[in-house]
Amino acid sequence: MNRQGRKVPPTARLAEFPETAAEQALWWENHILEVLHGLPPGASDKAVARSEFDPRQHSLAERERAKAAELTAAGHKVTASGIKQRRQRYQRDGLVGLADGRSAKQMPAFGKVDAAVVEAMRQAIDETTEDSSKTIGFIVWRTKQILAGRDEVPSRATLYRLYSKLATGTHATGSARTRRSIKARPCGPFGEVPASAPGELMQIDSTPLDVLVRLDDGIAEKVELTAMVDIATRSITAAVLRPTTKAADASALLARSVTPEAMRPGWSEALRMSRSVLPHRRLLTLDERLEHAAARPVIVPETIVCDHGKVFVSRNFRASCRYLGINLQPAHKATPTDKGTIEKTLGSVATLFAQFVAGYTGSTTDRRGRKLEDGPLWSLPELQNLLDEWVIAVWQTRPHDGLRDPQAPRRAFSPNEKYATLLQSCGYVPVPLNGEDYVELLPERWQAINNYGIRIKHRTYDNGELGPLRRQHSGVMEKKGLWEIHHDPYDISRIWVRDRRRNRWITVFWKHLHRVGVPFGELAWDHACEQVPGGTEEQIADAAAALLRRAHDGPAPKKGPAAKRSRRVAARTRATAPERPAPDPSADETVQEDQADTELAEVIPLGLFDPLANPWRRP
Repeated sequence: MNRQGRKVPPTARLAEFPETAAEQALWWENHILEVLHGLPPGASDKAVARSEFDPRQHSLAERERAKAAELTAAGHKVTASGIKQRRQRYQRDGLVGLADGRSAKQMPAFGKVDAAVVEAMRQAIDETTEDSSKTIGFIVWRTKQILAGRDEVPSRATLYRLYSKLATGTHATGSARTRRSIKARPCGPFGEVPASAPGELMQIDSTPLDVLVRLDDGIAEKVELTAMVDIATRSITAAVLRPTTKAADASALLARSVTPEAMRPGWSEALRMSRSVLPHRRLLTLDERLEHAAARPVIVPETIVCDHGKVFVSRNFRASCRYLGINLQPAHKATPTDKGTIEKTLGSVATLFAQFVAGYTGSTTDRRGRKLEDGPLWSLPELQNLLDEWVIAVWQTRPHDGLRDPQAPRRAFSPNEKYATLLQSCGYVPVPLNGEDYVELLPERWQAINNYGIRIKHRTYDNGELGPLRRQHSGVMEKKGLWEIHHDPYDISRIWVRDRRRNRWITVFWKHLHRVGVPFGELAWDHACEQVPGGTEEQIADAAAALLRRAHDGPAPKKGPAAKRSRRVAARTRATAPERPAPDPSADETVQEDQADTELAEVIPLGLFDPLANPWRRP
């Protein structure tokens, strides 16, 4: 038999036919196979073909005439040519060729509706993409308006049936945000830029966090979350909260991404890098900054994808990327699919973290609870501290569907596990940032140095080294004699003043930083005395559960305006305490006078991790 040009018949199409037509096709198959091969399907190995259907004794035409005579005698009137036609269709189309094609005829997609009417309703549905959501009645009315002037317009019922077919998956009368998102999807298949090494491709973006916080002035407001994620490991290398996106600074976020996260008082020991799956011992020999670091990898970006927000295309951020040799790649405008990973990551923060926090508002107004402003709300520094802890305790240890092993799809890696795996093939590249480099990456502002020091947002910063610079001209004519000051938007404990006369940076601390509650109080004491049994994974799980429980309960309620003010100050202190060194008491004579009549308690020093330490400087 010549098999050239033959193909496998589409047998699965038999499901398109009614059950009676499918049974009839199977009945005909038994007879056609007997004509072709002499034996019906399912015959045993010892079965012998009947004489009139034996291929060795009779030709194919004779077997077809014999089958026609047999079926006609049994009451199924059919001719030899009819048997031949069915045999040819079976050889060409398989079992589907024996079914009655009339029973499987498909109607046109939109029935007998004219193509112009279909196009008019498509136009009416497309017009709703950028508009507010409307009802089906409006779309039907708009369709009739587009068809104005035609002799015949379909009935209202016909237009409603047409709408049910055309509007499938468009959310034409549903959520406006979902409708715009669907319209922005590319027509072709989704592509993905591969990333096989940490930092090879990273994405950065901002979004409102659905949580109310208590700002410094006591007003409850929502904040903006800005984060950076690594594509290869899905690690959140930095995540910060600010009252508005404009107040954030991407260059400071970049500096945090390439700087180890320090352990803070109150954090579980299970969150240390030395207790995680990360190869801490090997990394410590390359970068001494990791000695007291938390279990969050340090990743140096090679390419960063961002949108066209003012924060990400600012001069400071571009200059910082050029300094570190980072390729900044802006996405296409109004195309969130260009950075889908960070979009999904920010959404995951809302579902995995924000909804557990006191003051959660929900994603829309119809999901918002009542009297949230009157409940316990975290301050911005307190919520930032909770977010930093959550990233390490939950996100970095949580298995991710995007990190599955291709050879074993059931095995999903966590970001820390994926980072440790990629280090075997890619290695580790530490950033040789010293203190001055870190400060240079921070945002700048220009201010005068007054007798009382420098005041930023009602906080006074002062230091004895500012003495010769008070009320002096900086020498920068373009800035009218103001002094260049760099600050970390996410750390209020200190600022840096550039002393152009001596070509150095002066670190200036918040004047009243040490007057608020000492951070090494109950949290540090409980942390030192806590004895947690079990392995590291159990400790991480316990720490994550305690974190979410603490975030849900909110801050401890207190009464009175004075207590409210002190709670805000204490929150700022706790949020900034882990990274600040102790200020020099000799630099503030006023503080010494205040402490002269005060009995000081015994101070138990705890080792702090300094992110500005130079790992390349040997003692």
